Amino acid sequence: MPGPATTDATIEVKTDFALIGAGIMSATLSALLRRLEPNAAITVVERLDEAAAESSGPWNNAGTGHAGLCELFYTPQRSDGSIDIAKAVRVNEQFQVTRQFWAYAVQNAMLRRPRDFIHPVPHVGYVRGADGVDYLRRRHRALADNPLFAGAEFITDFAEFAARLPAMAAGADPGVPLALDWARAGTDVDFGALTRQLIDYGARNGTEVLFGHEVRSIERAPDGGWTLGLLHRGTGQRRRLKAGFVFVGAGGATLGLLQRSGIPEVRGFGGFPIGGVFLRCGIPQVTAAHHAKVYGTPAPGAPSTTAPHLDARVVDGSRWLLFGPFAGWSPKFLKHGRATDLPRSVRSGNLASLLAAGIRERELVGYLLGQLRRGHGARVEALRGFLPEADSAHWEGIRAGQRVQVIRGGRLEFDTTIVSAADGSIAGLLGASPGASTAVPAMLEVLARCFPGRSAAWQSGLAEMVPSLGRRLSDEPALFGQVWEWGSRTLELTN
Repeated sequence: MPGPATTDATIEVKTDFALIGAGIMSATLSALLRRLEPNAAITVVERLDEAAAESSGPWNNAGTGHAGLCELFYTPQRSDGSIDIAKAVRVNEQFQVTRQFWAYAVQNAMLRRPRDFIHPVPHVGYVRGADGVDYLRRRHRALADNPLFAGAEFITDFAEFAARLPAMAAGADPGVPLALDWARAGTDVDFGALTRQLIDYGARNGTEVLFGHEVRSIERAPDGGWTLGLLHRGTGQRRRLKAGFVFVGAGGATLGLLQRSGIPEVRGFGGFPIGGVFLRCGIPQVTAAHHAKVYGTPAPGAPSTTAPHLDARVVDGSRWLLFGPFAGWSPKFLKHGRATDLPRSVRSGNLASLLAAGIRERELVGYLLGQLRRGHGARVEALRGFLPEADSAHWEGIRAGQRVQVIRGGRLEFDTTIVSAADGSIAGLLGASPGASTAVPAMLEVLARCFPGRSAAWQSGLAEMVPSLGRRLSDEPALFGQVWEWGSRTLELTN
């Protein structure tokens, strides 16, 4: 790569791959590219002064290794009473790909300390009431034959509930029917620690990481690539970064950056920001009494991503409990964003879709307004639906990361979407769920879409990183057993 040149006090540099944002998505893509193209020039551009300071930070998400084991909103009931398991299976398949790459990265010293970012913890679906028990039983049966969900236990006995989740049983009415769908092999993930390790791996191996640099412009270059106008937020120094390929992994800022690029593929997309608040407790005698991630069902009219859950967490070596989320609202698209983010995202190409979504989602708007009126006392009362004897003095409210849900075709979508230019020169990831847990399959999709001509050359390297690449583990239980055992051993997840 040619060295930097200065023109009118603006530094001009070239790179092969420019990745905007230093969260889990860009960190994953930069690590994949560094393995596949060891001599390539790769540049990561981050507006803030450190990696994982937005949605990937450990207190900006629940830290769940999302595999569809306990997230009841992934398995909705159809009108005929049957359970739709398609999304749960799809998310689990995606997480298995991510898990294999993490194991490969540990085995090859890309990630050095797995216990800094991943820990085993049971994943539990939890319901109360006869109707809930009936639903959970049918869900359990629908998933039981899939090897990815084998071994899950269905529990309705209150004494067994009390033995496994004593803090939740204390003060609960044993006369109310309840059920647990207990999956022993879940995980808690500190995506902030993981992201920093991946970014550090790239930096040790030639990737340039530009912290404190904001992307002010994205323009097509005459050669078909892109020129990024960068501004250092501290010194005011400007850079012109010329890149052959650009990936926008900037969380809520992705939509605006793709709009600035002018690619027609982003026309019609809008975004709706949803903030969040969690309750957090780090008192040892409280955290010692609960070791599971327990998910309930969303409130009527609430987004699926707001299903209440009580999470055992490990952050920076300390044990915590987290409960929530409680939805909030702000026009900002990032936690460290601007109040003008939402209005600036409105364009002629997405205005009709935004208005249609606003009309269709009136119930959601009412739910959000109700959430905004909740104080600490009301949040603790919600917590007592999981921990009847919770002491409000033991819990503090913390602000979670800002999420921007995709609006397309007049509908609000609670998923992740990759948008890429027809020529593959730029791509970005929109949406929030299931997000970080599926970072590896999402970034593999980016590579497949944007670099079809390199697929053959990359195939052996990718197959080494993800041994099940291109295969459906639900249909190959023997292969699943092999990669599961390898991953568990390498990631130190065996109990």
